[in-house]
Amino acid sequence: MSAVQVAATGSSYTPPSLIEFLFSFQGRVSRYQYWVKYYIPYALIYVGLMIIDLATDSGLFAGVFLLVTTWPSLAIGVKRCHDRDRSGWYLLLCLIPIIGGVWLFVELGCLRGTIGGNRFGPDPVSAR
Repeated sequence: MSAVQVAATGSSYTPPSLIEFLFSFQGRVSRYQYWVKYYIPYALIYVGLMIIDLATDSGLFAGVFLLVTTWPSLAIGVKRCHDRDRSGWYLLLCLIPIIGGVWLFVELGCLRGTIGGNRFGPDPVSAR
């Protein structure tokens, strides 16, 4: 199905609530949602906490932040895999040194999801 056909037929995608966005493994999220609503704020908070840790000579704040955000990171990563029409188990590629992380960065962070609905739900981009 082409992008024009998807735009003409509409979509039943509804953006997830904050709780669903951070904790649910169901559905899809677009690259925009991944970068703007999750990754950029996550990175800014983490860098800020690292600076605080360096200033206080401890690793407590960033360490607790990483622990607390493990579940949301997995949930959003799985939904990003779903947008690419891949299983959430695809995230296990990050266990391959260097190549796995680069592959996932390109696959989840740079490439557009499948156009139109797939087995994981409607297209989040065509809803905008």
